Amino acid sequence: MSEIDESRAPLLDHLIELRRRLLYCIAALIVTFAVAMYFAEDIFGFLVHPLLAAGQNKVIYTEIFEAFFVQIKVAFFAAMMLSFPVIANQVWQFVAPGLYKKERGALLPFILATPVLFLTGAAMAYYIAIPMALHFLLGFDGMVGGIHREALPAIGNYLSFTMQFLFGFGISFLLPVLLMLLERAGIVTRKQLISARRYAIVAAFAIAAVLTPPDIGSQLLLAIPLVILYELALIGIWFTERSRAKAKALEGDATDIVES
Repeated sequence: MSEIDESRAPLLDHLIELRRRLLYCIAALIVTFAVAMYFAEDIFGFLVHPLLAAGQNKVIYTEIFEAFFVQIKVAFFAAMMLSFPVIANQVWQFVAPGLYKKERGALLPFILATPVLFLTGAAMAYYIAIPMALHFLLGFDGMVGGIHREALPAIGNYLSFTMQFLFGFGISFLLPVLLMLLERAGIVTRKQLISARRYAIVAAFAIAAVLTPPDIGSQLLLAIPLVILYELALIGIWFTERSRAKAKALEGDATDIVES
């Protein structure tokens, strides 16, 4: 009897298990949202630090409820990040029983690498890309046609600007995980990815142009790491292909020994 047959359960049991996992995820999100809401001003203070470092010491809000809704959004974004390990674990607990042992061993490293790569991308955005973009965008202050032009960022717009960078860089850094999963699923091969390298480079710069301000520095900060991550994914796929080939060869040798 196979591993999957041993763990096979009726559809109703799967639905009950799914509901239980979803309730755990919702509970984790609610708890982390409550905690993040309490510290929303401190979290926003952390997010606004690059703006302060760029010489801008004032933000405004032009709608009555804007400041309140910004706190809600800040708490929600923070709750999503804080609850991600719990949500990922619940997804894994639901999916793992339906996988073979080898498939579980192959998928688990990708799940563990996801938050690390996302946080790496978000950190690069916060510490490097956002300050550089702000330096460029706030450089338009000054006299224009005899009048003084001054930047007065609204807190809602600044939060959207920051979240666009953090999530854009964070998700973009998941490229190796995505490519290796696609190769593992048999959707693409390493040879196909190698032949598509030139298109991937163009796509990297197109993504950077969409997710960053129009200055070339910010675009390069995202496009170049995307290209490097693409190459790292190719290297990772090469190693996994070698590992699978060795494992298959060992299985073949073991089968020959048993038959003889």
